[in-house]
Amino acid sequence: MKSRSLNWWMRKLHRWGAILIALPLLLVIVSGLLLQVKKQVSWVQPPTSRGVERIPSVTWDTILDTAIANQHSEVQSWNDIDRLDVRPSKGIIKVRCNNRWELQIDAATGEEVSSAYRRSDFIESLHDGSFFSDTAKLWVFLPNGLVLFALWGTGMYLWYLPIGAKRKKKRKSKN
Repeated sequence: MKSRSLNWWMRKLHRWGAILIALPLLLVIVSGLLLQVKKQVSWVQPPTSRGVERIPSVTWDTILDTAIANQHSEVQSWNDIDRLDVRPSKGIIKVRCNNRWELQIDAATGEEVSSAYRRSDFIESLHDGSFFSDTAKLWVFLPNGLVLFALWGTGMYLWYLPIGAKRKKKRKSKN
């Protein structure tokens, strides 16, 4: 039985690996592109506004009351808030609600400056596979990354083949 050449195996691995990861890789590429421009595209992530002063002086109660007053936030208590992002340099406190709505509150006055739906966290969960489940993240997206690394390696090998062959031929012709 004839043994297969390394080139044959590399080409097979490259071809079938690409087919195997096509859909998950497409999802990673599209979501990655959206995440790259999240600061420039307000559809992905609301732009950060500016407050009146840089020094935060609002109380916790004022922040909660402002969040409750917003009809989109669906906030009724602190349990409905995922996190607060304090930006002293901009004078803003971002209130990220559990329903992915983002409120921006002036850190000095407590008034709502901006209110918009934030898609970047959802897109990030698609990008890393955690949207589907921790199992999918570990058993689909991790192998996807490993196969992608193998594709890079086989692609570099296949790219170098003609260059190496030309160099070898050139060395033989000199001797």
